[in-house]
Amino acid sequence: MNSSADEAAILSIERPHRKLWTYYVLFSLMILPAAPVLLLYHWFRYQTLRYRFSDEGLSMSWGILFRREVIIHYARIQDIHLRSNVVERWLGLGRVLVQTASGSASAEMTIEGLQEFEAVRDFLYGRMRGVKHSPASSAPAAATAAQAGADAELAATLREIAGELRTLRATLTPPPALPEDPPKTEHA
Repeated sequence: MNSSADEAAILSIERPHRKLWTYYVLFSLMILPAAPVLLLYHWFRYQTLRYRFSDEGLSMSWGILFRREVIIHYARIQDIHLRSNVVERWLGLGRVLVQTASGSASAEMTIEGLQEFEAVRDFLYGRMRGVKHSPASSAPAAATAAQAGADAELAATLREIAGELRTLRATLTPPPALPEDPPKTEHA
């Protein structure tokens, strides 16, 4: 699978994998007394959880009564972590924790319920560093050679200007003053 196909697959992610609901059920049943409340909470979270990857950034939204949406531009991303516990690994799921320079120690966004979490991490790393893998952004060889020639000409011009500035500075700067000889005194 090539990088543009990987990128298209990641840009098309809108919902978590259905195995996330299985994880939520198992997690809720582990805390038996609170299971009905947790199941209800996780059901609404699973049903409303949405992701959107775009050219500028990513967003995540969820909630019925209290709707929450987090939007992060790729340039603001500081660090990305992958996390999955034993049950998530058994289900083939993982979480991508995205941190920004917001000042908090916790992740700004946790993208959960993904099977392609490593590909998402690589995609986000590429975007946060400004790397784009689209065929339209790759330049033809002739244009690249022309750009290299223009860069070499610019470098030669800058070297010439720097040489002229050194000569001008040497001309305008007075020579360093020589220390005066101390007056001679006669000793008897």
